[in-house]
Amino acid sequence: MIQITEIIQSPIFAKQKKKLHKKQIKDLDKAVKSIYQNPNIGVAKIGDLQGVQVFKFKSQNQQLLLACEVVESTLYLYTFGSHENFYRNLKKYLKE
Repeated sequence: MIQITEIIQSPIFAKQKKKLHKKQIKDLDKAVKSIYQNPNIGVAKIGDLQGVQVFKFKSQNQQLLLACEVVESTLYLYTFGSHENFYRNLKKYLKE
């Protein structure tokens, strides 16, 4: 079992989080906490997104996706959002 010692937010993740309401931030923090406790949770992606895991969670009756990656003992939080254009935007961000 991997023990995570550090969590790093991408600039896009931090910018998106600022725009959320308090209830949505709590739901997002719960999702990050569950990933922190069990880094293998979520679906591992293949192809262009190899190494990235996507965790699904609910916030205000809406399903959201959270993209992250565990490298050694560091958890990288890339982005989150609804399913619409999620993977396209994630690929674009990771190419940069």
